[in-house]
Amino acid sequence: FCRVDPYGFERPEDFDYASYEAFFSRYLVVLTRRAIKWSKLLKGNNSIQKSLKVKRYIRKGIPNEHRALIWMIVSGAQTNMEQNPGYYHRLLEGEKNDKLLEAIKTDMNRTFPDNVKFRKTADPCLQHALYNVLVAYGHHNKAVGYCQGMNFIAGYLILITKNEEESFWLLDALIGRILPDYYSPAMLGLKTDQEVLGELVKMKVPAVAELMERHGVMWTLVVSRWFICLFIDILPVETVLRIWDCLFYEGSKIIFRVALTLIKQHQAFILEATNFPDICDKFKQITKGTFVTECHSFMQKIFTDPGSLSMATINRLRETCREKVLSQG
Repeated sequence: FCRVDPYGFERPEDFDYASYEAFFSRYLVVLTRRAIKWSKLLKGNNSIQKSLKVKRYIRKGIPNEHRALIWMIVSGAQTNMEQNPGYYHRLLEGEKNDKLLEAIKTDMNRTFPDNVKFRKTADPCLQHALYNVLVAYGHHNKAVGYCQGMNFIAGYLILITKNEEESFWLLDALIGRILPDYYSPAMLGLKTDQEVLGELVKMKVPAVAELMERHGVMWTLVVSRWFICLFIDILPVETVLRIWDCLFYEGSKIIFRVALTLIKQHQAFILEATNFPDICDKFKQITKGTFVTECHSFMQKIFTDPGSLSMATINRLRETCREKVLSQG
């Protein structure tokens, strides 16, 4: 068995090779079928228009060989890159903020210690590309600069695009447009969205919301990493990439769909918890196992399990939750 997955991540000691093999042999058939459909859709001209068909295709997964291209197109990153030729390189050549460089350097070795491609000994070592992307972004978006969590996201983008400039523009799409204010110093958008999730759980899985309230567990304790890292290091790689396929196309509501599905699917298990540490532990458990490894069926579930979830509902909740967060601050 291979200790390292196709993306360079070392598999944990307790990795269940047997059930993974069983899943992957089935999933491979799906991937092959999807790849043929995608090739027909793209017809070699590397452009797509947003449509119901494309949305359906994206929900069923983008084949790896097309993933970088599709993310670039549907997120608007491609357009931005084409409209700003040379901008990325100018950022790297310009004046630098020393405090920013220090903060980024500190996090370099902490980024994916379990990924062979980010090791100092790797050739090429992806730490260099990661450093450049984060430095460029910090100077491009001074309001954000650099914040922990961005290193993991940029790292994943580099693994998929294998291209610094594309990773930079995708990071810009995520932080600048898709995720509302997650990485600004006050993290207002992040705090707001955790509250929004709490409200959605009250509506859709009330028993769990009641349990959390009874034991005084704040949502931020159990889900902040889901939001900050967009499920990196929480769910298996293939599953995270499938979530990101939809995130780039459909926006931040996908994060709520995933979170609600995890909670709803494991409602009975979570409700067994009888105290504070127990609840926190249950939330760690629900992101493991075959339910999340089987990314194809998992992705079907995120669009059915939570029921209807419109952007209008989320925006309405965001308004009231933002007020609440600001008043607490």
